[in-house]
Amino acid sequence: MTGTEGDQDTEESKTSDIKDSTAAFEEALAKTVEGKYVLRLFVAGMGPKSVQAIDNIKRICEEYLPGKYQLEVIDIYQYPIFAKDGQIVAAPTLIKELPPPLRKLIGSMANTERVLVGMDLKYKTDEK
Repeated sequence: MTGTEGDQDTEESKTSDIKDSTAAFEEALAKTVEGKYVLRLFVAGMGPKSVQAIDNIKRICEEYLPGKYQLEVIDIYQYPIFAKDGQIVAAPTLIKELPPPLRKLIGSMANTERVLVGMDLKYKTDEK
């Protein structure tokens, strides 16, 4: 085997790895499109703003994504490491992890229109 053949094998291996990871990503994306929205709501304790945000996002999800969402509520007082990992600077914060692109919304989630636009469920120019 010459030096060029070894380099060629390495090139083919890298190309194969890229194709494998691309295929895996596309498969995961396809499952998400037909699957669920993955949402995380970060709250600070169970104060009025946190309770309001939880109630609002549950209502919005049940109305616009019935059976098509997974919502995880995380209290950053109990799990501060999640706030650090998620780069949460204010609470309540909603993170839409899937489908891409990732989105972050801050506030009580009281403005349904703003939440729908932020989650890519509605565009600003849409009429209800």
